[in-house]
Amino acid sequence: MSYYKVLGFDKEPFSTSPDPMFFYESYEHELALTNLMIELRLKRGLSVILGDVGTGKTTLSRKLYQMICSQEGFLCHMMLDPVYNDEEIFLTSLTRNFDVEAEPSGPKLLNLKEALERFLFQKGVEEKKTIVLIIDEAQKLNELTLECLRVLLNYETNEFKLLQLILLGQMELHSKILSIPNFIDRISFKYTLNPLDEKEMRLMIEFRIKQAGYKANMHLFLEAALHEIYQHTRGYPRRVNMLCHRALKHLVMKNKFVVDKELISEIIGDEIKQGLHWVRQPAIVR
Repeated sequence: MSYYKVLGFDKEPFSTSPDPMFFYESYEHELALTNLMIELRLKRGLSVILGDVGTGKTTLSRKLYQMICSQEGFLCHMMLDPVYNDEEIFLTSLTRNFDVEAEPSGPKLLNLKEALERFLFQKGVEEKKTIVLIIDEAQKLNELTLECLRVLLNYETNEFKLLQLILLGQMELHSKILSIPNFIDRISFKYTLNPLDEKEMRLMIEFRIKQAGYKANMHLFLEAALHEIYQHTRGYPRRVNMLCHRALKHLVMKNKFVVDKELISEIIGDEIKQGLHWVRQPAIVR
C-alpha cells in the first residue's frame, strides 16, 4: 500500500508532476492566468512568463492549457521540450501538431511557411478560431526558432494577431528575446513569477492535502514545522512539495502522527549529509 493511503489520502498530495488538479492559485499565479486569458481573448499575440526553477511555470502552463481546451473557438497546442536543430524541423513539428498539410513538391521550408500562413488565415479569419501555441521551457529555443516565431507573429489582420504565442521559461529567456531584433516590442504581456510568501506556502500545502482527499480534522503539519519548511525552501513550490513528500514518508516509517519541526530538521540534515540540500536562490524582481 502506498504511504498516502496509510495516511488517509486518495492521491499522492505532494507529487512534483504538473497535475492541474493540484494547481494552487497563489496571488501571482492567478494574476498571470487572468492576464493570459485576457490577452488570448483580445488576440494580442505574444505573452511571456518568466520564473526561476521551481516557481510553478509548468503547472501554470498545464492549467492554462486545460482552461483553453475547455472553451469553444480555440485551437491549442503545447510544446514541452522545444529543442530543434533548425527552422525546417521546427516548422515541420508545428504543421504536424496543428494538422497542417504543406505542398509535397518544391522548396520544403517555403512550403511549410506558406502552409502555416494559409492555416492561420483560414482558421483565424474565415473560421474565427483563436490559434494558441504554448511553449514551456522556452529558454531552450535557439535563435533560428525564435526568428521563426517572430515571423509567425507578423501574420495579422487590421484588428488582431492570428497566432497567440505564450512562452514560459527561466530568466535566461529574457536575454535571448532581447537578442532578436524586433522581438521584444512584440510582447503584449510579460510577467515574472516569484516564490510564495510563508502565508501562501501554508495555504498551498493545505490546498494540496484537501485535493488529495484528506478528511481528518487533525493537522498533519505543526506550525513550527511549516515555518521550518518555509525557512528551508524560501517558498519555491517544487521544493516545498519535495520536502513535504519526504516528511509524509517519514511519518509512516516512524509511526508518527504529525510532522513537527524536529522531523523537518532531521530530513534537512540528511539531505545536507547526502549532498542533496538546496541552495537558496535570490528573490526575483519583476
